[in-house]
Amino acid sequence: MEITDLTPAERRVWDAFPLGEGVDFRESEDEDPEQGAAWGPERTLRAEVLRELLLRGPVREGRIAGLKVWGARITGVLHLMYGTVGHPVRLRACHFDEAPNLYGASIPALVLTDSVLPGLTAGTLRVDGVLRITCCRIAGPVRLAGAKISGAVFANQARLGRPDRVCEEPVLHLSHAEVGADVLAVGLDAHGEVRLKGTTVGGQVNLDDAVLRNPGGTALDAETLSVGTDLRGMRLRTHGRCNLRGARIPHQLNLAYARLSHPDGVALRASSGVIGELWLREAAPIEGSVNLRRAQVELLHVPPEVWPQRVQTDGLGYRVLAPHLPAEQRLPLLEREADGYLPYPYEQLTTAYRTVGDDAAARTVQLAKLRRHRRTLPPYARLWGWLQDAAVGYGFRPMRAAGWLLLLLCTGTLAFALHHPPALKPSEAPAFNPLFYTLDLLLPIIDFGQEGAYAPVGWYQWLSYLLIVTGWVLATTIAAGVSRSLSRQ
Repeated sequence: MEITDLTPAERRVWDAFPLGEGVDFRESEDEDPEQGAAWGPERTLRAEVLRELLLRGPVREGRIAGLKVWGARITGVLHLMYGTVGHPVRLRACHFDEAPNLYGASIPALVLTDSVLPGLTAGTLRVDGVLRITCCRIAGPVRLAGAKISGAVFANQARLGRPDRVCEEPVLHLSHAEVGADVLAVGLDAHGEVRLKGTTVGGQVNLDDAVLRNPGGTALDAETLSVGTDLRGMRLRTHGRCNLRGARIPHQLNLAYARLSHPDGVALRASSGVIGELWLREAAPIEGSVNLRRAQVELLHVPPEVWPQRVQTDGLGYRVLAPHLPAEQRLPLLEREADGYLPYPYEQLTTAYRTVGDDAAARTVQLAKLRRHRRTLPPYARLWGWLQDAAVGYGFRPMRAAGWLLLLLCTGTLAFALHHPPALKPSEAPAFNPLFYTLDLLLPIIDFGQEGAYAPVGWYQWLSYLLIVTGWVLATTIAAGVSRSLSRQ
């Protein structure tokens, strides 16, 4: 292209480029680039001119060249596929008629802040510095799959996709990318899927105040995402599935005050993930199910009211639960397991209570586990379990047996005090004592010489049989319950 072909607007940019100076075409700082299609030739730049400038533009010794433009309309496709650009590109508050193609390009820095684009194709892009799409409005997909960005990605307040159109591919496709610093997308508004699948981020991913809408589909796909510190999503709102399966988040997954909604499916999936702390403090009740199977979490901060009616927690490991609550407030969650009764969640909850030294709560969880398990047994086993529960609470309520024994002892003592049973050999029988006679009947391993010397008749005889049978049942259940309790210590 001959330089003489340049328009006055293009000449301004061409002359400013080798000096690293900026060209501002805006009439005011608050004008809307959405109206850029109506901008005239005085602020219009052809994409082929910018391409020529970036690849073969003039440089001046002692100056750092760079493209720095505000408020221009860019026509045509900015085609830099596989190109190597040696200068930073800053096209702020610009209006692109067509989506730039930067696939496989290499560039020191790319700044598109406040611009309006129909899309962005930049798969496998190499950026030595930062990539900024802050406050951009991009109607079509942003394709950054496989990109390698040494610095940070800024997408704060960006608006991706269109509410009146369903995007068949992700509106932000940053999967299998490598980001050296952070991915900052505070206040991101996306109408379609945001995909970070297999991405490695050296710092944090920040989705605070973001709104991700893809009803009936996946709003956030961060499967096998790996971050250096945190994934923040305070006040995040998702309409669609939030998929964090296999994610590696060493510090916090902070979803405090978030609203997760996918009523017809899994609203939050973090199965097989490794997470330092999972926070859902003050979050709205989750609409949909939660899948945390095989996840490993150091601290799990989820109030009971946040959990949905259907959960999958088999294999979920955690060391500390917060806030610390009585076991009775945590147990209803285990009843919501989609696969029915599973022993592991009860054992894990027991371990968490023992970790903080709350042995009473741990015993309550174990008792609830045995009662839940009893419902899965055949009738005869359920009856035996019920007897153990009523007698000693499966060994976790040993004082209950003492209460039963005291009640039976008082009943027998009173009954036999009112009506002494006749002696079998009156001349050899010891003096009758209703208290020790009842103890002889109740306790199978104790013999005070009363039971063998006297033989009740009538309904008193049936009472004695009842005391003998009850005593054996209590002794057996106490032994079984205590043995079970000791085996868990």
